Amino acid sequence: MATMSLTIAVDLGGTHIRVASYNSESITPVAHFRTRTNAREPGVFDRLVQAIENVWDAKATSIGVASPGPLDPYTGTILATPNIPEWQNFPLASKLSEHFGVPVHIDNDANMAGFGEWTFGAGKGHHNLVYLTISTGVGGGVICNDTLLQGFHGLGAELGHMIVDPNGPPCGCGKNGHVEAFSSGTAIARYANEQIQTGQKTSLPSQGQLTAKQLADAALQGDTLAISAFSRAGHYLGIAVANYLAIFDPSIVIFGGGVSQVGDLLFKPFEESLREHTFHPHYLDDLVIAKAALGDDVGLLGALAWARYKRTRAE
Repeated sequence: MATMSLTIAVDLGGTHIRVASYNSESITPVAHFRTRTNAREPGVFDRLVQAIENVWDAKATSIGVASPGPLDPYTGTILATPNIPEWQNFPLASKLSEHFGVPVHIDNDANMAGFGEWTFGAGKGHHNLVYLTISTGVGGGVICNDTLLQGFHGLGAELGHMIVDPNGPPCGCGKNGHVEAFSSGTAIARYANEQIQTGQKTSLPSQGQLTAKQLADAALQGDTLAISAFSRAGHYLGIAVANYLAIFDPSIVIFGGGVSQVGDLLFKPFEESLREHTFHPHYLDDLVIAKAALGDDVGLLGALAWARYKRTRAE
């Protein structure tokens, strides 16, 4: 009989580091620990190591990490992440592996979320899947023929950086007109703030920076500016997803992230735009549009699924 092995999963966020250990087969953690990342202060790696040590067990055989990108999953190197300024070309996987003495498998958080939803969540049973998270930014993960799409450099499926209007506003990455610059929570709030400055009538406060949450509440009360901000985001999201259908031809598109919780405000205009821009209507036949099922645990469960998958490949 095989000895019970444990897998350690890490969800490394800009705000929190979450770690958990799991017995083989189970998705209920044996132990769980959460701490603040303090991403802009030195010592993130030390805080990460301490967090893992809080759930460490001698039976652990591998560590999976969902990390902000861009990163190189093949070498386990964080190339540069705006969230953690001290990490430039940082060899995260080899440093963790050296410390804990087990293999470490990392990929970006959106890829891991997509892999988690495919393994345990809304995407179970599908062979071709597109996952999109819409929150502060827009991230994506793609499963093609039962395989996580990583690409030549490991930088595939950066779906938030699809250009939907080359003359559009600047994205957080510095380039113009990406879907993230139109449809992320940050972009929706920025658009509304700009409209208020130009004198648009609204029930929203004109002082201070608005949040996407405030806008959603105002839109539900009938505020026309707030409604138009989501409408615009949905329109560009539809253009982006029409592009993804033409490239990947998925059977399911899964939406996660806080902004995806607003419902029809975003998805009514999205669906209209998607129908209008999709290259051929057959792409939409039997296409499932679904909400992510794993909630806040999607990063942990994605990292867990990935570490298990890599382990079976290595055996």
